[in-house]
Formats: sequence, structure tokens, C-alpha cells
Amino acid sequence: MVKVGIIANPISARDIRRVISHAGNLPINDRANIVLRMMAGLAAAGVQEVVVMPENGGIRFHLERSIRREARLGHANFPALRYLDMPVTATPEDSARAARMMAAEGVAAIVVLGGDGTNRVVVGACGKVPVAGVSTGTNNAFPELREPTITGLAVGLAATGQVPPDVALRPNKWLEVTLNDRREIALVDVAVVEDRFVGARAIWKTAGFRDLFVTFGLPQAIGMSAIAGLCDPVDRAAPEGRHIRLSPDAPRQLLAPIAPGLIDRLGIAGVARMAPGQAHVPSIPAGSLAFDGERELTFTESDQVSVRLVPDAFRTIDVPACMAHAAAAGLFIRNPD
Repeated sequence: MVKVGIIANPISARDIRRVISHAGNLPINDRANIVLRMMAGLAAAGVQEVVVMPENGGIRFHLERSIRREARLGHANFPALRYLDMPVTATPEDSARAARMMAAEGVAAIVVLGGDGTNRVVVGACGKVPVAGVSTGTNNAFPELREPTITGLAVGLAATGQVPPDVALRPNKWLEVTLNDRREIALVDVAVVEDRFVGARAIWKTAGFRDLFVTFGLPQAIGMSAIAGLCDPVDRAAPEGRHIRLSPDAPRQLLAPIAPGLIDRLGIAGVARMAPGQAHVPSIPAGSLAFDGERELTFTESDQVSVRLVPDAFRTIDVPACMAHAAAAGLFIRNPD
């Protein structure tokens, strides 16, 4: 039986950036509708079971009600739906635990509904299981914006083997941060800020930014990676990253969209290429580290901190490649009986 995992974060896009910027807030019923559209695509591609992370935000109620309604109307067929047997803490640990459980029972792929932070948690816990992101967060640099039905079709084609792995799976970089003996990862960016506290976690005040490390930065991005994207772009597939040093007094000033509707000015003190495996260190002796937009750790003068770019660290489903292969191979062609 081919099965796919779905981890839908019910509280993504509800951090402080939504308050201080103009970010939207996706209602619970819309999140459930995204899962439903995803399941329709998975079923059409031949996936037989969907394993879902439980939550207390209301997605389950809306999803199960919609499936019952569609069954009565005879409009759509869906894979069998099963929820993991696990406690719900309403913390990021739920996503991590769900990813570990899904990997242990052999799901072919995991679809993540959330922003950069949710995807980071899942990727860090799912081992070698490929992931596919659906944007429902505040800043969505990592998960690409796309209709969930298409993501479901592509994931289903990859999961069932109709699209071969060398076409369906895309290698991705991540940033590996070591703080003494502790190791953390980031999928898009690591920011070093002067503040020596975690606080509300999400970062948006750019005056205290001193370093930015990115796996990729695109000109059309939003969030911290937009800084790289607008001063020295680097593609997802490029074998390198960027280390940008920031200072409010630097003569080179950059306007960048830090959050939806929030455009700020930053001083670019320098830009350096990050080669795979090469250690980079913060330019300040003490401060905080933010991973994919959220403060996680503080460090002092006595700590040892380094950041490295790791190539081919995990795999994602390449949705455009899957759909292009399906079209060329005629996988969606059905002859009349």
C-alpha cells in the first residue's frame, strides 16, 4: 500500500510578524480545504492511504466533515485517512514527532503545510523521506506557492513510482550551525542579531542584524533571504550560498521586503561566497541566532559558533519536473472503454 504523510500546522502565520506587518492569516477551514485538494490529487495518482498529524486547531473537524459531504454527493474519491496516535502539545515538537513516526512506518513522502519554520522542523526529523511544501506561513521562502491539487498529483506520481526518483527528487542544501556541542539546521537562512534574548522568536527589527547566511536568495523572495536575493542572488540549485555582513552605517544601503508589507532599509557591509563545508563565523562575539526567521539560540563571548553549507542534505519533490514527465509520458491519458 502506497501511503503519504501530511503535516498541517494549524498555527503557522500567527507569529508577531503578522501583527507588525500586513501578513495574512489563513483560516482553519481554508487549511482543511488545502488538505482536501491535496488528497484529491494524491488519490488520482494512485496513493491509497494518507497519514495525518493530529492537532487541536480544528483542521481535522473541517476535513472529515468535507470528506463525508463529498462522499454523499459522489463528487470525489480520496485515499483512506488515518491520524497518528500521538499526544498533541501545540508546539513544534508535534511536527517533529509526526515526521519521525511517519518515517518509521514507511511513508513515501511527507507534505508539509506551513512556512519556513514548520518545514525546517519536519526536514530535521524525517530522515531520508522526501518532502513537499505548501505555503501557509508568514514568510514562505522555502515552500513554493502552488495550487495544492497539483502538488498532490506530483507527490502521488513520485510516491507510486510513476515518475522515477532521478526525475522526481531534487537535492537541497541546508545550513548546519554548531554552537559548542549543539547542532541545528536551517533550510533558507541563519541570521545573527545583537539581541541576547529569544523573546517573541520571530525577527523583523533589522537595526540589530549583523550577519546573514543563506542557502539561496531569490530576487522575488520575501523575508531574510530577500536581502541576498536583491544584492547578490543565489539559486536553489547553485552549489554555493552567501554570507552577508550587515551594518546600519554601511555606505551601501538596500531596501528589502522583510515581511509581507514591511520593507526596510539595511546597510550591506560585505558579501562573501559560502562554499560547501567551509566554516563561517559571526562577526560579533555575542548575540542571538535565528533559524529561518525565528530566534532560537543565544551565544556569548565564551561560545564557539560556526555555520557551514551542506549540499545534498535532503530531498524534495520536484513538482514541475513530475508534471512535465507525466505529460511527456502520457500518464494522464485515458482511453475510452
